[in-house]
Amino acid sequence: MDYEGGFHEVETDGKILLVYHHPKYRPIPQIKNTSSPDEAANQDHPPLPLFLCPVARGRKDYHSTTGNFVFTSSPEYVISTTRVDNRDHHHVLPLFWCNNEKFGKDDGCLICNLNFGTDYYFCGNCDTNFHKECVEAPLKIKHPYYPRHSLELCWHDGSDFDHCSCCGRRMGGLIYHCTVYQTYMHPICAMKSIPVIIDQQKIHVHPLTFFPRQNSLICNVCGLIEIKYATYVCLRCNFVAHIDCMYSPHTIKISRHHHRISYVSSLRYGKCHCGVCRQSIDGDYGAYTCNKCGDYYAVHSRCALGKDVWDGEELEGIPEKDDDITQDAPPFWEISKGVIHYFLHDHHHLRLEENILYDENKLCQACVMPVFEEEIYSCTECDFILHETCLKAGRRIQHALHPHLLILKAINNGSGEFQCYACRRSCGGFVYQCPTEECKFMLDVRCASISEPFDYQGHEHPLFLSLDPEKLVRCEVCKYSRRKLLSCIKCDFIVCIECATLPYKTRYKNDKHFLTLSWRGGEERCENWCEECEDVVGRNLFYWCNDCCTILHTACLFSNDPYMKPGQCFEIKGKEVKILAKSNTSRPTCYHCRKPCQGKIFTTDNCTACSRTCAFFIILLSNS
Repeated sequence: MDYEGGFHEVETDGKILLVYHHPKYRPIPQIKNTSSPDEAANQDHPPLPLFLCPVARGRKDYHSTTGNFVFTSSPEYVISTTRVDNRDHHHVLPLFWCNNEKFGKDDGCLICNLNFGTDYYFCGNCDTNFHKECVEAPLKIKHPYYPRHSLELCWHDGSDFDHCSCCGRRMGGLIYHCTVYQTYMHPICAMKSIPVIIDQQKIHVHPLTFFPRQNSLICNVCGLIEIKYATYVCLRCNFVAHIDCMYSPHTIKISRHHHRISYVSSLRYGKCHCGVCRQSIDGDYGAYTCNKCGDYYAVHSRCALGKDVWDGEELEGIPEKDDDITQDAPPFWEISKGVIHYFLHDHHHLRLEENILYDENKLCQACVMPVFEEEIYSCTECDFILHETCLKAGRRIQHALHPHLLILKAINNGSGEFQCYACRRSCGGFVYQCPTEECKFMLDVRCASISEPFDYQGHEHPLFLSLDPEKLVRCEVCKYSRRKLLSCIKCDFIVCIECATLPYKTRYKNDKHFLTLSWRGGEERCENWCEECEDVVGRNLFYWCNDCCTILHTACLFSNDPYMKPGQCFEIKGKEVKILAKSNTSRPTCYHCRKPCQGKIFTTDNCTACSRTCAFFIILLSNS
C-alpha cells in the first residue's frame, strides 16, 4: 500500500510553517517548537525501509509510447527470493550527514535534473546521487496550493516546455502533476515547507497570510489570476499577492528599454500599453515604469521579469553605470576618401566599390549574403567583402532578445560555425556574442539587426517581439510553428525571425530583374516549377520574378545552409567538414540523400553532402 503525502502545521522559532509529511517515511513529529523545519520533519521516525533506485523504478513503471507516463509502483525496495537482473532491482544506499553538502555546479540529481538541495541518497549501481525527495516520492501528494486535488507522480520527457510552478525551472524527468489545473512541480519543490505568514515590507506594510483558495483573486502586484502560484492576502487592506510576486525586485534594467525601470504599485495616468507584450496595463495594479520617461513607458510585472528580458540583477541602491553604447568607438575610421580601416580586418584597408554586378559566389563576410547593385567595401589583397550596412553595425548592441550587451566578433576559420539563438540556423559570418560566460548567447548580424518597431517589407504595419518566446506559434510566411516571432499589434500577421531576416528582394544569375520573396500561393501566376531543381514549388516559401515568371525555392537560391561560409571548416563529432562554394558546372550527388547538390557543397571523409544535416548523418553512420 502506498500512502499519500501531505502537509501539517509546525511552529519553528515563532514562525508557523506547513511542513511535508508522509505517514510512513516522514510521520508527523510529536515534539513542537523545534529549531528548524527539517528537524521537525525528521524527529521520532521509525527505521526507514530500503528504497528502490528511481532509475530502476522508472524503468519498472515505463509504459508509454510518448515518453510521458504516470508512476504506479512503490518507492520501496522489496527483497526478492528469486534471482533477478541487478540492473532493474537495486536499492539506494543512504549517505549519512550529507545534508551538510551541496550538489556541485555541474552535478545534480539524475532523475529530476536539478542541482540544488542538500539531502540526498547515493546509488552504487548508478554511481550517482538522487534527492531524498525524489527517492522517497509517493505516488500522490496532497499539496496546500491545490487542496481539492492530489498531485500525481509522473515522468516528463521535457518536450512540452512546461515549467515548475514553484521554482520556475523547466520540467523534465521525475515530476508531480495536477491534471485539473495542468500544473507541474519538481519533487523537491512539492515537498518544500510553506510559510503561513510572510512579512515583506517592500510589497506591503502588513504581514500576509497564506490563502489556498486563489482561483478568483487578482494579484495586486502583477494584476493576474494565477491558479498555479501560492497566494497570500492581507484581510485588513484587501491586498493579494502571489508568493513569487512578493519577492519581485524594485529596480531593474531590461532588454527592451535604454533606462532603468522601477516597480510602482499603481500608474498615475491609468491605462497604458506594456513595452514588452504591447497589451494594455491596468493602472490599478503594480507595474514597472521608467524613472526618466515616467508612466509613459510601463511594463507588466510578469513581462519585465522574463528570462529574455531581465538579467536577474536587483539594482536598487546600486549606482547607475556609465555604459552608453552610443559612446563606443566606431567600427571603422576613414583613411582617405573611399578607403577605410575596419576593426575586424585590421591587417588590410578596405576600399569602396559602387555599382557592383551580381555574383552569387561573392559573399559579405558579415551576413554571408551575396552582393548586388549596392555599395560595398572590399579588400584588394584578400576576399574580404562587407555590405555598407554590415560595415556600420556597432561593436556592441543591446538587443530585445537578451538582457546583456552583445559584442560583435568574427568567427575563426577553425571553429567555422555557430548556432544563432533567434533563427536557430547554423551560421558562419560575424556573431554578436554575450560576454557573460554562462550565457553562451549568440546572434547572427541579420537577426541582430531586428529592433522594435521592425519594418518588414512584406507587411504594411510595424512588427514587435511581443509574443511569449517559449510558446509555439504558426508563422504566416513559412507556415511552420516557431518560438521567436514578430507580430503585428494591429492585425493578426505573425512572421518568424527566420523568414523576417531573409532578403525581401534579391537577384538571380539567369534573370535581369529583382526576385521578390512570396508565400501567397503561386498557381495563378505561373507554373510552380523551380528554375534550379525543376521540382514543384507548391505553396511553400519561394522567390518570384513578376516580369519573367522565374520562380525558385529559397534553398535553391541560397542553399540549404544560406549563412554558412564557403572556405570554412568545422567539426561534427570529431570529424572535419569543409564547405565549398556552389559549382556552376556540375551538380555532385549527395552521398546521404542522393539528390544533386544545388547550393554549397559539404565534404567529409571523401563524401559529398548537400547540407550540414546530410553531412551530420554521413558522419553518424560512419561512426556507428
